Amino acid sequence: MKFDHHIHTSRHSPDSSLPPLDLIESARELGLDGVVITEHDYQWQPDELAELASRAGDLRVFSGAEISAREGHFLVYGLPSLDEVPPGVTVGELLRVVRARGAAIVAAHPFRWDQPFDEIVAEHGPAFDGLELVSKNVSRETRARTEQLLLDHPEMGATGSSDAHEAHTLGCYFTQFDRPIDTIEDFVAALTARAGRPRHRDRAVLASGPVSWEPATRRS
Repeated sequence: MKFDHHIHTSRHSPDSSLPPLDLIESARELGLDGVVITEHDYQWQPDELAELASRAGDLRVFSGAEISAREGHFLVYGLPSLDEVPPGVTVGELLRVVRARGAAIVAAHPFRWDQPFDEIVAEHGPAFDGLELVSKNVSRETRARTEQLLLDHPEMGATGSSDAHEAHTLGCYFTQFDRPIDTIEDFVAALTARAGRPRHRDRAVLASGPVSWEPATRRS
């Protein structure tokens, strides 16, 4: 199943020009099986998300959040609320809450803006369910550094997602999962099981370059 799971909409992310209805229409046209909306420090409320999902047909529509931690940005999925992880939370506290709540965490665009992400892993260990290997906000340089970190720490998974703030970048990258995903709980379980592979959409603008990452590559 193909999921784009790093997406911002104009409803709750001021830097986005992508209306929610345009998101689901474009995602269906692109052949995605699911999307996970990850607004900046905001998680859609269940009734709000259900209303959007009711208009999406077979497309799975879930919500996580992109948390603005002190050390950088992190995508979280499966938290009941964001009350325990306000903007400015430390990554150590964020990891603690994610594990306590049975959620999942992916590092968004590691090394961007000179983030010392290798130091974060050195301090906290390979504690992330995934590192965003490719997105429109991952350069080839930061991708190379992330790739090396994944080779050094094969316990962490690799993901692909668009980080879309506008319709034309949606689905440029996505994660392909080897199992059915019908609920956010299924999605969290797939991430924590490292069941996804980052992939790219043909004819899309690929800021990070094409990708065909496989777990065996990590053990070379």
